[in-house]
Amino acid sequence: METRSFAGVRALVYRRLLRGFAGLFAVLWAVAAGPPAMTAEAAPSRPAAAADDEGLRSLFASENRGIRTAERVVAVTFNAAWNDAGLDPVLDELTRRHAPATFFLTGDFADRYPQVVRRIAAAGHGLGNHSYSHPYFQDLTAAGRRDEVRAADRALRTAGAGGALTPYFRFPYSETSPAYITEVNALGFADIEFTADTNGYMGTEGGMTVDRAVSRALDALRPGAILQMHVGAHEGRTEVLDAQALPRILEAISARGYRVIDVRTLLTTPPAPAALGPVP
Repeated sequence: METRSFAGVRALVYRRLLRGFAGLFAVLWAVAAGPPAMTAEAAPSRPAAAADDEGLRSLFASENRGIRTAERVVAVTFNAAWNDAGLDPVLDELTRRHAPATFFLTGDFADRYPQVVRRIAAAGHGLGNHSYSHPYFQDLTAAGRRDEVRAADRALRTAGAGGALTPYFRFPYSETSPAYITEVNALGFADIEFTADTNGYMGTEGGMTVDRAVSRALDALRPGAILQMHVGAHEGRTEVLDAQALPRILEAISARGYRVIDVRTLLTTPPAPAALGPVP
């Protein structure tokens, strides 16, 4: 009995020692391996990337000449292809009014004025693609049209557009077609056109005045309107009527109970189905 009892005690001691070593080994292994990986349920959900993609795709297959909404909101946009003659007063007025805008630049402009690209981005405004050389798209092959879009995108990025660069494209001369829009959509860009152009780019030589530019903007004022203006003057001129008209336009927008919105919000806040499209 004594022999069997001693053997039992010895076996019990061995088992306890083995369990102790096993526990110690498990602790050491856990420390060396680090914390356990998250399970699919515990992993954090993706941030806004999916919503951004949904918002962008909701703009595809359309000219987007206005935002279909009942709210008294308006978007302000500028094109730039010639020079930066009107940039300073435009940026100053937008800053004074705390009004966001999106600037559609050609790639050629971005190559010649990279400091302008960086200034617009630093001021908090959006940057859009307006082709590289502002050609008539009907004169180009499909490959040529794709090259224009891609070259402009590269130029804007090289100039320092950074996070201000949007996946928005605006056709030169607003020369759109379903086929052209499909092409730019396939490149990852949504077409953003406009409800009305002030025609300030025509200058006094073209029969325009500041008063007429203001009137054209206000005549188009309705919920969801997208206004198009221009920075710069062509053919060596320095007078930029849109820069002169902008303070009066923004003042009238506010006085009529409207507010200026940033069209980039459409990327992160997808609209309701069929909420966007050409204005009838």
